[in-house]
Amino acid sequence: MKKTVTVKDVKFGEGHPLALIAGPCVIESREGCLAIAEQMVKTAKMLNIPYVFKASYDKANRTSIHSFRGPGITKGLEILAEIKETFNVPVLTDVHTIEEIKIAAEVVDIIQLPAFLIRQTDFVVAAGESGAVVNVKKAQFVAPWDMKNVVKKIEETGNQNILLTERGVSFGYNTLVADMRSLIIMRELGYPVIFDATHSVQSPGGQGDSSGGDGRFAPYLARAAAAVGVDGMFIETHPDPANALSDGPNMIPLEQMPSLWRKLDAIDKIK
Repeated sequence: MKKTVTVKDVKFGEGHPLALIAGPCVIESREGCLAIAEQMVKTAKMLNIPYVFKASYDKANRTSIHSFRGPGITKGLEILAEIKETFNVPVLTDVHTIEEIKIAAEVVDIIQLPAFLIRQTDFVVAAGESGAVVNVKKAQFVAPWDMKNVVKKIEETGNQNILLTERGVSFGYNTLVADMRSLIIMRELGYPVIFDATHSVQSPGGQGDSSGGDGRFAPYLARAAAAVGVDGMFIETHPDPANALSDGPNMIPLEQMPSLWRKLDAIDKIK
């Protein structure tokens, strides 16, 4: 029996409705972030979606040193705290250093471990020791069966509030492939599994000084993952992806989220 992970009123796990983790890639501004949160919360209420808002205060793994990274941890967490309080919604953000973990865990409900960092033992252990729900992005270079080692590191801290997220595997240069077998294999580890539809269509470094991708395919991969059976969807969304400051090519337009979710929910109910 797979564990259920509860975040406020949202339950990830077998027997619970498909949950949604969604928001912009990075906090571009307070006003913009709140506007996206407001629209997503309205959509969640309208469609009865178990919903978690996500946004990054710092994109520390940008391709170029000149790329926009976000407002930083202090200002970023202030904005996330405002969203959490204003809309009464759980919040997720990613962390990049051991020092950030404790600070972020005091504000957000889920701390996310970026894919590139999940082999850093001290970092993973610190996340577990925070007591927060930990969402682990499976690295592009890690086999799904090897995720048991990351899970074990977190479990050793006494923390069993773990989510495992598939975001594609490296296939040659600048290309990711979403292996749907991974969803099944990671489910066997006993924890809720999330599918990251938008990062799975990313082309890391594909534009030379930034990552590219093709967001056209994200809805199709999300539908495939829903058919396989997952506990949640991770989707980055923006009102104007073409002018987003990070990962724009992969994001799903905000206006398309309601229609997409109706399809995903219908598939989830018949899987």
